[in-house]
Amino acid sequence: MTCEGISQLISTEPLPEKEAVWTKLVKKIYKDPNGVTRIWESAERTTRPTNCDIDGVSIVAIVEKKTGPEIVLQKQYRPPVDKVVIELPAGLIDEGETAEEAAVRELREETGYVAEVLETSPVMFNDPGFCNTNLRMVHVTVDMNRPENQDPRPQLEENEFIEVFLVPLADLWEECIKFEAQGYAIDARIANLAEGIEIAKKFRF
Repeated sequence: MTCEGISQLISTEPLPEKEAVWTKLVKKIYKDPNGVTRIWESAERTTRPTNCDIDGVSIVAIVEKKTGPEIVLQKQYRPPVDKVVIELPAGLIDEGETAEEAAVRELREETGYVAEVLETSPVMFNDPGFCNTNLRMVHVTVDMNRPENQDPRPQLEENEFIEVFLVPLADLWEECIKFEAQGYAIDARIANLAEGIEIAKKFRF
């Protein structure tokens, strides 16, 4: 099932604290380097597992093809921006899971692909000026010769509407530009990855 033509924002209204399930707003009081007491408004997730240092994972899944490596991307409607967003597969970490275990599980649930882990990034903060949400980027490879990857079938929850597609890694920057022109929102993790590839091309490293 695709994500387009399905979701539509109906209204936006304040969220009472007692109704919040995933997040909460907090007031941070701190002193700056000059000793001045200041206040900062921020949001926090309430779902981070006990004794875990991250909220979730984002997955850079590379499919090796004869024509060159391709990256697994998704289209998913996101109410906060009221747009379909071009994203990497991602998800929250479960109690007792490692980042790598969460990445393999989430990738299979959201895309149907079974992958092998290559490496895991340091902890990254999504928007530290606004919230404490963080994650690790897990790099994986998808072997298309594996029987499980011949006909990948996502295992989506009833409230998930995700369209999975592949893009040549070398063309990621150009594809992001095209998607934006078509009205999609681009997740910063994809944009940063694409920008990094372009910088590497330009400076030849």
